[in-house]
Amino acid sequence: MSRDEAENGDSRPRSPTIKSVETSLEIVDELQARDGARVSELAEAIGKSKGTIHKHLITLLKHDYVVKSGGEYRIGLRFLDIGGYALHQIEGRQYIEPKIRELADLTGETVQFSVEQRGRCVILGRKAGQKGVFSRARVGKRFYMHQVAGGKAILANLPDEHVREIVSRHGLPAATDATITNETVLFEELETVRERGYAFNIDESTRGLHAVGVPLMGPDGEIFGAFAVAGPSHRMRGEQFKDEIPNTVRSVVNELELNLAHS
Repeated sequence: MSRDEAENGDSRPRSPTIKSVETSLEIVDELQARDGARVSELAEAIGKSKGTIHKHLITLLKHDYVVKSGGEYRIGLRFLDIGGYALHQIEGRQYIEPKIRELADLTGETVQFSVEQRGRCVILGRKAGQKGVFSRARVGKRFYMHQVAGGKAILANLPDEHVREIVSRHGLPAATDATITNETVLFEELETVRERGYAFNIDESTRGLHAVGVPLMGPDGEIFGAFAVAGPSHRMRGEQFKDEIPNTVRSVVNELELNLAHS
């Protein structure tokens, strides 16, 4: 099983791929994960010779996808331009960003908006309110959908067949001992989310972090993405967590859905 298959829980046969491109992408992933690295470190992590790794790095350096400082390579800002372009392709983004800021001001907590792409939950926008705490989330960060409130809110509004395909591809890996790792339990949770209209994340992605996720439906009636409000467990609890914050988010989302429908 390849490294990608092991990480994603996917052991199905893959279409033929170009190995040299895969190596370059592995290098990029390692540079991001390590916040920069030397040739020897990358060679050991990826399992390629230092000569091979160096050739890939020189190519990436030539095209500004990596930069070099001393003997260490880091991700280059060329990716920032590509990421910005990808983000601007999202229709309705101009309506979503003001709502992220509004919810951050209303709740005082950290708010993010995410969509599903290839079975992962991808953060498209994020803002910390007055009381917002640091978390692993950032624009472009991908999460396993079953681990986060926004991801579960999206899953609950996808056809069951699509959800099973996502589980088959990525598995149900645990981030904490509270993460759902059983498919039957996940479908039971998603049914509950559909009935009440929002999802909870209680220590499931990060211990001590709680979140509420509310789906955003598109004008065509299909799921567009989800807003999530996250904060520390000592604040996100009781009536505020179970009722007040979900109702606040749903009110803002309903207004946004009307705007999208008539835009």
